[in-house]
Formats: sequence, structure tokens, C-alpha cells
Amino acid sequence: MPEIKIIDLHFKNLDHAIASYLLPTNEGPILIETGPYSTYPKLKKGVEDLGYEMKEIKHVFLTHIHLDHAGAAWALAETGANIYLHPFGAKNMEDPSRLMESATRIYGDQMDTLWGQMKQIPANQLIQVEDQQSFEFGEVQIKSLHTPGHAKHHIAWQVGDVIFTGDVAGVKIDKGPVVPPCPPPDINLEDWKASINILREAKPSALYLTHYNQITDIADHLTALENILDDWAAWIQKQMRANLTNEEMVPLFMKYTAEQLRNAGLDEPTIELYEAANPSWMSVAGLVRYWTKKES
Repeated sequence: MPEIKIIDLHFKNLDHAIASYLLPTNEGPILIETGPYSTYPKLKKGVEDLGYEMKEIKHVFLTHIHLDHAGAAWALAETGANIYLHPFGAKNMEDPSRLMESATRIYGDQMDTLWGQMKQIPANQLIQVEDQQSFEFGEVQIKSLHTPGHAKHHIAWQVGDVIFTGDVAGVKIDKGPVVPPCPPPDINLEDWKASINILREAKPSALYLTHYNQITDIADHLTALENILDDWAAWIQKQMRANLTNEEMVPLFMKYTAEQLRNAGLDEPTIELYEAANPSWMSVAGLVRYWTKKES
């Protein structure tokens, strides 16, 4: 098992919001997650501080194509890397125009500062990965675990007895509680819980979250994730049945989730960090869409 190198991308100049992971191998370094292109200079510096150049990274593994996880993948492709991802995400990386148009409708004039640009990746550099598919690089083997629920194109990557979980194991920053990122359009609670069971059944010794932690108390962590996922979904469903609009729900949900974090003992700067890593309003939109589809 190689030594796992954590690169803090200092998203929005915050510590521990988004991580990339570098794995040294005797065939060169492997990168798991790129973060957005807006943090590419921090990624480059992190790689160089570990003694590598960006052009040495020939294999990049994405958990999914959301911009906070994959927005800089094209820059790694330009320096020669192959990009490993779920087949459902490949089309949007080969031609990201639709992905960027959708994100622009949500983020507007914040696109450049939050995410930066995104360019096409040639199809021959996009390696579409099936479930349980394995790749070997010298002494390191990486296996894919298709884990939908947060996104239908989500993959967790198992390396030895650890798993890099993207968003399927939630967001947990420093000593705070785990929370579920629920952006539209793919949130599916049944699929997510099945994916949580996939993580359990793999019996890892540690989970590495992109936002942002190493987890070793895995059983408690996954149970807590399921519980808060149910809690948030039930809260949204209750407001929908009271005929509240998304716009009306957002400030109420932000207050509700912030209070949960305060009750867990977090201070206001850490609550703001959680909000940066996992915006509450995105979970309103994602869970409203889930219930609308489920109950239609």
C-alpha cells in the first residue's frame, strides 16, 4: 500500500474544503480527484511540493464529474494524463458545454471564481470504467466500486484496504459530524443506501473523503450518514407537503442545518466551512427533485 499524500486545494481560501489524493507508485504518481480548475495552482503546488511535476501524472481517477471533483481534469489531460471515470460521465467530459451551461444557470457570475474554465478532453484519454474493474500500476491496484445515489455516475475507488469515497460517504470536516451532499439532479436515497452497504461490505480500514477527512470509525460514520440523510429528506418532504417553495425552504433549511452543526459543538467559522463544502441550498434543490420524481 503506497503512502497516501493529501493535497489541500484551499477552495475559497479555506482549509479542508476539497482534497486531492496523490499515490506514489513505481510507475509514477496517480491522482484521485482534481478539484475545480479554480484551484489548479494549489494542486500544481501541492504536487510539486511532493517532489513531482504535473506532466509525470499519467493516470487520474475521478469519483464523479461534478466541478468540485473533476473541473481541472482537462488540464491534467493536456499534460498527458488518462482520465478514469464512469461511462455515464464521459460524454460531458468530452464535450463539457452542457455541464458548464447548467452550472452557469446555477452560479451565474460566480462561475469563474468558484470553478474556473473547463475544456474538452479527447475521447481517447477518457477511460470508461465498469463496476469492479481493476487497474494495476506497479505494486498498486485500484478497483472501481460503482456507487450511485449522490450521482448516477459515481465511483468509489478501492486501493488495498482503503476506499476513496468522493461524496458517497458524505462530507465530514475535521471533528465535525458527517452530512450528505444532495445536489440535483441525481439524488436517490435508495441507491445511496445501497452504495453505503457496498462500502460496508468491502470492510475497508479507512475511508478517504474528498470533503475532507480520513475516517477510521467506519461503522459509526456510515450509520450517522444514513440517519442524517433520512433526517434531511424527511425535513424537505414535510415542507413540500406544507406547500413551501424552494425559495422559501432555503433560508429555513440553512438555519436548520446550521443549528445541527452548532449542537454538534462546531464554531461559526467551521459552520461556514461546511457551507462552502456542501451548500445547503443545493441540498434543498436535490431533495425536492428526488421527492418530486418519487411521488409523481
